[in-house]
Amino acid sequence: MKDLVVAVLMVLGALLSFLAAVGILRMPDLFTRMQAATKSGTMGVGLIIAAVAVDAAELGHSASAILVIAFQLLTAPVAAHMIARAAYFTGVRLWEGTIQDELRENYDQRTHLLRGRLEALSNIESLDSDSAKARESSGNAETSP
Repeated sequence: MKDLVVAVLMVLGALLSFLAAVGILRMPDLFTRMQAATKSGTMGVGLIIAAVAVDAAELGHSASAILVIAFQLLTAPVAAHMIARAAYFTGVRLWEGTIQDELRENYDQRTHLLRGRLEALSNIESLDSDSAKARESSGNAETSP
């Protein structure tokens, strides 16, 4: 039974890894290639490591395998996100068939900030000025008869 589980995990992991390789070759731009490689590749490696853990059937090997899988699941998507963000901000072109680019309207190329952060800063400044005005008016209201 253990051999069957190991074989299924290995085959599924190999298929997902193969799918990642095909995605890298077939996708039209950097961003879709990275998405295909990260998602499929991470799951493929995770299944192959899980197969190794099941085959070893020792606590030390299983614990190491779980740590490797966790590290892979935590780091690969974050690294791909950061690389894709850097690529976008340095001007790597999107595929011409891209339907929606939400960052285009929200990204300030001069300051390299997203509008959401700029709006948050301006909202904080306006709240500070509004609260200062409210304190002034309440102070004046208390002294007026």
